[in-house]
Amino acid sequence: MDLRTSDPAAAAPADSAETGGRALRMARGVCRFLAARGYSTLTEFPVGKGRRVDVIGLNREQRFVIVEIKTTLADFRGDAKWPDYLPWCDAYYFAVPDGFPADILPADQGLLVADAFDAAAIREAPERTMNATRRRTQILKFALAAGQRLQQALDPAPAERWNGRA
Repeated sequence: MDLRTSDPAAAAPADSAETGGRALRMARGVCRFLAARGYSTLTEFPVGKGRRVDVIGLNREQRFVIVEIKTTLADFRGDAKWPDYLPWCDAYYFAVPDGFPADILPADQGLLVADAFDAAAIREAPERTMNATRRRTQILKFALAAGQRLQQALDPAPAERWNGRA
């Protein structure tokens, strides 16, 4: 994957439905990349108050990685919430499509170029250490979410049945 192209139009799908579809496809590639590095992953995972990350991964060392997917330049420029995710991980990446103008992304965060099939690390994320209490709480939340999602895949009954509200 080549990030040398800096034409924002090359990374800008025509409409929000296409952008959403591209983000879903990129999430699959990001999850494959993280799985190859030993992470179990979830998408659309809630952290903090009212925040939801695109992809989160947990490995055997109990370390979390968060990946924020940006499909267009406008998507990145319109997002002021990404710094709120930093306390919820040990490593943070942006994932962008090939041709995205990477020079506008913060240089102090990791960078992946992703498509529907894989991702490539252009810049490794700096390591940080999560608060220990937050880590324990998030591990439990991750395990419960993974179990609920598996149960829903096996038995697609109404979601509230598996969210502890039945």
